[in-house]
Amino acid sequence: MIAEHSRTWRPRHPTDLQQTIGPLRRGPGDPTFRRTVDGAVWRTTRTRTGVATVRYVQVSRDELRADAWGPGGRDAVDEAPAVLGDGDDPAAFVPRIALLDEAHRRNPGLRMLRTGRVFEALVPAILEQKVITLQAHESWRWLVHRFGEEAPGPALPAVGGVARRLKVQPTPEQWALVPSWEWHRAGVDPRRSRTIVTAARHAVRLEEAGGMSPADAAARLQVMPGVGAWTVAEVAQRALGDADALSVGDYHLSNYVGHALWGRDMTDDEMLEAMTPWAGHRQRVVRLLGTTGVQGKPKRGPRMPFVDHRAI
Repeated sequence: MIAEHSRTWRPRHPTDLQQTIGPLRRGPGDPTFRRTVDGAVWRTTRTRTGVATVRYVQVSRDELRADAWGPGGRDAVDEAPAVLGDGDDPAAFVPRIALLDEAHRRNPGLRMLRTGRVFEALVPAILEQKVITLQAHESWRWLVHRFGEEAPGPALPAVGGVARRLKVQPTPEQWALVPSWEWHRAGVDPRRSRTIVTAARHAVRLEEAGGMSPADAAARLQVMPGVGAWTVAEVAQRALGDADALSVGDYHLSNYVGHALWGRDMTDDEMLEAMTPWAGHRQRVVRLLGTTGVQGKPKRGPRMPFVDHRAI
């Protein structure tokens, strides 16, 4: 199917499509995101003019292309350079240690993405609060299939060889109307579902955070009950292009960073202090560590349990 809108551009900085856009994928079965065998990345979004399906292609090392379908397609291709990190400038980043220097040298195309869609990033972040990632991804997949709409554009090959269109996540109005028993069926406890419904009712005000400074955006988001520093960082990493957004309060992060860089467990406060030399680029440090293959803390001891809220 021929795209309704297309744009090809040469990014201002080296950009690796796969590395840059990866954080938008919420698990291997994410119905709003797909990688295809030709190396393209597909995602759905809601722009100010409507829904869109976007296909991003790494044409060459120095060239990217975005194709789009749907009423929001023109906006989606216009925004594509920003989504793929065109506003991210790593020039001020100083690796300081050999491990990060090597990772930075080997991954020059890793950019901090910026979708500009605050509420779009907020809902899956809330679903990931205080549960294992697999459980959150299952809830996300179930809810979007149940309440999202079919995306415009071509159907894509899926598991089993059946071609299906992607889905677009529900509008704030639709999220606000999801009944309590459907949240229960999706395995989402009342605290998280209540946070999403409350945020959905204030989505217009929350969306304004996309044009604010990181500090003001954080303050706006944390006005919502149930939205704390961890959730704000997860949103900022995807919607706001914040290279410094560190997910403080994460179940694993402080110990992962502590062992990867200093060989020991760390509390969140210790991690924050130890990351001071990389202020402004702390999320970039985390992303670069992820490319090195370092394991962080040895996987011994208790893990966060899987809690089946459908059985409660």
